[in-house]
Amino acid sequence: MNHSILAQHAQRLRKLSLKELAENRLDTSNFSVTGWSVNIARQKIDHEAEQALIQYGKTIDLENAVRSLFNGDVVNRSENRPALHWALRCPEPSFTGARQVRDSLIAPFTFAEAVRDGRVLSSSGKRFESILHIGIGGSDLGPRLLYDAFYKERDRRFELRFCANVDPLDFELATDGLNPKTTLVIGVSKSFQTEETSYNLKRARRWLESSAEGDWSNNVAVVTSKHNLAEHWLERSDGNIFAIPESVGGRYSIWSAGSLSCYIALGKDLINEILRGAESTDQRVRGDPIESNVAMRLALLDYWNASVLNYPMRVELAYSRRLRLLPSYLQQLEMESNGKSVRSDGTAAGSPTTQAVWGGEGTIGQHSYHQWLHQSTQIAPCEFLIALDNDGEFEGQSNLIANALAQAEVLAEGRSSDHVKNEGHEQSNELSKQKELTGERPSTFIMNKQFSPWGFGSLIALFEHRTYLAGQLWGLNSFDQWGVEEGKQMAEQLKPVVHGTRIAENLITRRLVGTIMKTHTRS
Repeated sequence: MNHSILAQHAQRLRKLSLKELAENRLDTSNFSVTGWSVNIARQKIDHEAEQALIQYGKTIDLENAVRSLFNGDVVNRSENRPALHWALRCPEPSFTGARQVRDSLIAPFTFAEAVRDGRVLSSSGKRFESILHIGIGGSDLGPRLLYDAFYKERDRRFELRFCANVDPLDFELATDGLNPKTTLVIGVSKSFQTEETSYNLKRARRWLESSAEGDWSNNVAVVTSKHNLAEHWLERSDGNIFAIPESVGGRYSIWSAGSLSCYIALGKDLINEILRGAESTDQRVRGDPIESNVAMRLALLDYWNASVLNYPMRVELAYSRRLRLLPSYLQQLEMESNGKSVRSDGTAAGSPTTQAVWGGEGTIGQHSYHQWLHQSTQIAPCEFLIALDNDGEFEGQSNLIANALAQAEVLAEGRSSDHVKNEGHEQSNELSKQKELTGERPSTFIMNKQFSPWGFGSLIALFEHRTYLAGQLWGLNSFDQWGVEEGKQMAEQLKPVVHGTRIAENLITRRLVGTIMKTHTRS
């Protein structure tokens, strides 16, 4: 099975309506995994094409790719590492490396409970009342999503703030109204050299020192894989330093000590339930055959939409207030993992790889970018996420569901000009044409009627495996990010240019710096 056969199916399907395809697949387009129901009926595919796609997945050997991940094989070839993020939620890892990763949670959990119980106090001898989480990328997006999803369940004894941006205003807003004497600053940086985190930690240190009653470092905890660098910065060897294992990538680190701030703010019982939910998905991904393996089927669908149908985007629509930050989280998880054009063997990918992932919170997005989704000249498959609260107010939740269902139906089936003309009042042909919706816009539903910490964990793990498996289909290494690293290095080279101590070699950059800094000076 090769890509050209899939392309032939795509050509055949162009002649068929999405409505017809969906109705013919009513009984074969539903899947379930660890509390979540997935419906892909409204995708531009039929049974024959699906079987070809599954055979393609077998040719790539997705099942062996899963075994390699869980066996601790080197799957991050460019950095010669396994990817052991899954071990953080595995109750009994089967080999030493995985057990060491799992054991990295013992110390941060112990510290978090000590903070919660008042056994760890601030430099002033008082209980901590607030937490300032400093990190960026995976060291920010995961914990921020986690805390926002369970804000309702937070421990109200603590106020948790997040600071990520190098823009000075971000730190100012994050610390506004906080008392440095009773604030625990948690810096998360795997390399402990990330520019934004280093800058904000430096500002946090000055902020703490300005009002310190005792050693300022008592009000700091650091999460990193570079213990020696953290010791040097804290100026002590016995500081609060917790490990992120090298085999855990930043965008896969939500399960790690990188979420220490959430351990404190949400408590170990809730966090452990999230870990158990993620592990339940791991078991399904490891055990289910490709035909019923939801992570594999979603990865195959991503390949189909991006590389065969050439849809350049996928839109995540979170019809759940708890998951409103999930689209941003998935942007990094998927686009940083698979936003590449060169395979692991150094050859060109040959076809489009991962889609641009974006989206937002329903129904808010309906009043902004949904117009583009319905009537623009481009088609972007949508993914509707519904996660209901057990104690949620009925009218609001039922309205939320109705809106999601309506959006998907109109995206798929559209609205013909004849339908518009038969609305019951006279209107011009020009207006009728403007109101016409072509439809033929695919979508998937991912639903959970009893959302919980367990369900949250299982969902995030599902997306992780989907991302890794899609990367396998494209032949990519989903665990490095050389484009990101090059951008960081260039920024370091240009700092002296912006500071006025060196002239930029690039003529356009030189002109832009001159314009920007003149403007800055005048302001």
